[in-house]
Amino acid sequence: MASGRGSNFEALYAAIKNEKLNAEIKVLVSDNPESGALTSANNKNIPAECCNRKSYSSKEQFEIALISKINEYDTDLIILAGYMRILGKEFVDTFEGKILNIHPSLLPSFPGLHAQKQALDYGVKYSGCTVHYVDAGLDSGPIIMQRTVPVLDNDTEKTLSLRILKEEHDIYWRAIKLITESKLHN
Repeated sequence: MASGRGSNFEALYAAIKNEKLNAEIKVLVSDNPESGALTSANNKNIPAECCNRKSYSSKEQFEIALISKINEYDTDLIILAGYMRILGKEFVDTFEGKILNIHPSLLPSFPGLHAQKQALDYGVKYSGCTVHYVDAGLDSGPIIMQRTVPVLDNDTEKTLSLRILKEEHDIYWRAIKLITESKLHN
């Protein structure tokens, strides 16, 4: 599931194509009809579905539609790759232990939006990214894997974000591989 450009989707697709990750992307679901990830999936002949939140009268109705859409594809894991909505309890409960997220900080530090800015404002010397299971909290699920990135004296939110994103592209497929090869369970 993605909301934006789709760079993590692209990295996962490349890991599969280059035989680093033995997996199949069954569908890409986005809440954003303008998502670059939808375009990318379509260009790769991967089913791409948009569930636009604005088309539903409530968050609950939106999530029921989202659950229904995902269930059509019989997925083993749900990978949040730049999905920018907080998932509700019904969604998380329906797919408990099957939802992964990547977050641009070393959780539990700096959950939520603007994690890189939070890291810079706090003055940490290291930041990074975390792959974790999704639970009902905000970026609070069990941690699967982390990767550190030094925070440089001249870093801006943009430069730190770019270095972290590069690591996200490598760590996410590795974490999924741990799970798909049954070396890690929630």
